[in-house]
Amino acid sequence: MDFDIPASTQQFLGELDQFIIDVIKPMEGEDDNIRFFDHRREDSRTDWDRDGLPNAEWEGLLRRMRVAADQAGYYRHQLPERFGGKDAGSLEMAIVREHLARKGLGLHNDLQNESSIVGNLVTVLMMEKYGSPAQQAEWIPKMLGGTARIGFGLTEPLHGSDATWMETTATRDGDEWVISGEKYWNTGLHHATHDYIFARTSGNPGDGRGITCFIVPTDSPGFKIEEFMWTFNMPTDHAHVKLNEVRVHNDTILGDEGLGLMTAQLFVHENRIRQAASSLGAGLHCIDTAVAYANQRTVFGKTLSTNQAIQFPLAELATEAEMLRALIWKTAWQLDSGVDHMEITDKVAMCNYRANRFACDAADQAMQTCGGMGYNRAMPFEHIYRHHRRYRITEGSDEIQIRKVAGKLFGITGRAKG
Repeated sequence: MDFDIPASTQQFLGELDQFIIDVIKPMEGEDDNIRFFDHRREDSRTDWDRDGLPNAEWEGLLRRMRVAADQAGYYRHQLPERFGGKDAGSLEMAIVREHLARKGLGLHNDLQNESSIVGNLVTVLMMEKYGSPAQQAEWIPKMLGGTARIGFGLTEPLHGSDATWMETTATRDGDEWVISGEKYWNTGLHHATHDYIFARTSGNPGDGRGITCFIVPTDSPGFKIEEFMWTFNMPTDHAHVKLNEVRVHNDTILGDEGLGLMTAQLFVHENRIRQAASSLGAGLHCIDTAVAYANQRTVFGKTLSTNQAIQFPLAELATEAEMLRALIWKTAWQLDSGVDHMEITDKVAMCNYRANRFACDAADQAMQTCGGMGYNRAMPFEHIYRHHRRYRITEGSDEIQIRKVAGKLFGITGRAKG
């Protein structure tokens, strides 16, 4: 592995920087759009009178950004060429995500909702990997065009990371399936036209096999959103969904019947490696900002940064960042080299939980370094902490990911063969 950033990737980063200057920053500055990125007025993103859902103007701005990025040829970068992408691999995506996150909060890259000028199109990748030719032809143009939005319904009220024990079931009835159950933290349901619903179709609780992924229309009889769940970082689009004898055709199965967890694993692995890179970039932004502040702040007649108590915590974090980057790049390179993602699932877990912790630790230390000004919402640290803290729970909590590492280490983790 060559640790130099490839010339083509470096050129791409330069193009993105110029696109941000020429197109995105002016868009961000129009019509007081900056209120959505002003930490003191960030609640303008939230429609408090509509269940805490995202404000329509906020989502309209994000849509404008995506359209502009798509027209410029950046948004679909990771997708295959036949879908308008550039076939970008995991390594290039990791480099790009770190680069954009290190710039700090902005319309170019907002991690509160995975919005970026280079899209994190995981549900599209699921369809590209596991969809039948007919499904790909139908769904991918709609997903990329915005006429179809597909949520991800895996977690349940009583079963989070232990998905093999899910209680949602689907029973065969001729050419149809009847689905009943509940889902929690079903993200994006305020505008989703369809939902990837995972349900047990065979086997016993605890079995990895026997769970199937269905593409379920959200307007189906029996599909009901009970509430949107308010969180540490608002707005919310995380729904509690109940399915009461929802009927779908057999053609709505994504992938193979009974092997739905394989599609879910693709979702979380693709998300985890890029999420790790984004958390690395966000943490580095905190360090950069704190160092700049310490270098210009004078206390007791000398520059704040001359104190070792200020230097050492940030130096340790900078060291951790270098080690994290090496692990993230190596793991992404292995994925690009054709290694089965399940064979290095422990490495993906390492990248993710350590990087997410790093982002929170860096935000907390930067806040401490900058003192009262760090606690002030005029600086970005509390925003970054709030929005990155969820990553230590979503896509697998720290504990679940450490369990995955330990399982591989001690040889006690099995896997379902396809």
